[in-house]
Amino acid sequence: MPTMPMRGPTTLRTNLRVRIAGGPILVAPGVFDGLSARVAEEAGFEAVYASGGAIARSSGMPDLGLLDFSEMVARIRQIAQAVALPVIADADTGYGNALAVRRTVRAYEEAGAAALHLEDQAAPKRCGHYEGQELIPLEEMAGKVRAALEARTDPDFVIIARTDARAVNGLDDALQRGQAYAKAGADMVFVEAPRSLEEVQMIARAISRPLLYNMTYSGKSPLLRPLELDALGYRLVIFPADAQLAAIWGMRRALAALRRDGRSPEAERATFADRDALVHLDEYLTLADRYGRAGGGRGLTT
Repeated sequence: MPTMPMRGPTTLRTNLRVRIAGGPILVAPGVFDGLSARVAEEAGFEAVYASGGAIARSSGMPDLGLLDFSEMVARIRQIAQAVALPVIADADTGYGNALAVRRTVRAYEEAGAAALHLEDQAAPKRCGHYEGQELIPLEEMAGKVRAALEARTDPDFVIIARTDARAVNGLDDALQRGQAYAKAGADMVFVEAPRSLEEVQMIARAISRPLLYNMTYSGKSPLLRPLELDALGYRLVIFPADAQLAAIWGMRRALAALRRDGRSPEAERATFADRDALVHLDEYLTLADRYGRAGGGRGLTT
């Protein structure tokens, strides 16, 4: 009988919590749909990051908080169902006040995510490496963190509190906010966009919670390897854009060649067999054969 991806969100959450509490740093590439998540799993990663920015851009939108709650939940569910990996999900501002945060946590948990992060920007939010962010008061965000903790039904569901204060008010405010969110009970803290290695080190010394680092190549933060971050005490590093940037580059090359030459270079694209293996076609067809012609069977030709 074929083996489909395991559907064990509770186990995945427990494993994630144990890992960020004391294991080596966890590297989570950004994904934006079920297919990109499958590619990350195939590459051997132990977790994936459902990037709000990448999901927005995959919809043809900039990372300005334009996708709504329902659109994000649907995509999180698609990603979580595609892989047997913990999904760390971007929940932006929580899509409203503390009461909305409660609904967001329940919906992300039900969709199969293992963790989510909430940020202290005012809506509409902006990518943390753009200019022009606005913040909500520290006390309001601390209340959102408490609401998130109370809303989860699985105690191993990881709540990550993000602050964008570095870009707005400077590092001192970012540290104060990170400490306050840790005191409110956040399982992990994410200080977005530190400007230097010294600031990265100061964050690690100041906040007594597992820390997340966002690695983005054209952003404001220093480019550090996972082992360097691990040595500083960071427990999770996300790479939100790598897969999507590579996909854009690859699609442009293939389509430029197709337009120019009437075909895309065979050496620069996956085979049909690779593609079908990635989506477990044979396993589905085996199941369809068990159910007879009504199940679809191997008469499929696409």
